[in-house]
Amino acid sequence: MYRLYREQHLNCTIEKAWKFFSSPHNLSEITPKSMNFRVISDIQDHSIFEGMEIDYTVSPVLGIPMRWKTVITQVQDHKSFTDFQKLGPYKYWNHFHEFIPDENGVLMKDTVDYELPLGIFGSMAHGLFVKEKLRSIFDFRYRILDDLFNRINN
Repeated sequence: MYRLYREQHLNCTIEKAWKFFSSPHNLSEITPKSMNFRVISDIQDHSIFEGMEIDYTVSPVLGIPMRWKTVITQVQDHKSFTDFQKLGPYKYWNHFHEFIPDENGVLMKDTVDYELPLGIFGSMAHGLFVKEKLRSIFDFRYRILDDLFNRINN
């Protein structure tokens, strides 16, 4: 089992942060274009709720498209939510999103626990490219969120 942890401060209200992150459609905005990430569920503009299932297509490796289905397993309104992979490239994927308001905005924390399939081959793939690919995705996300929430003219 592996863990990726990130935190980022957002210069906005908890309401603004929650509105952005609780809409599955905003995921494509904070995912590198090269991954061809697309929400394919017919969820219109619904905010997340416990039990919500979201279907995506994504091309994480060599441009090969694959389906990914997550289920929202817990929601604490304006505080946290968890998305869990029901179907997709990982043997296990659990992403906990946490939002902590402070005097300067919101501290956002991401904790992703994940495991790759294929035993030793999955471990080798993690060392060769998966770990770095996930880091680069979250680095991209950090830059986009910084532009969206931390610019002076926001």
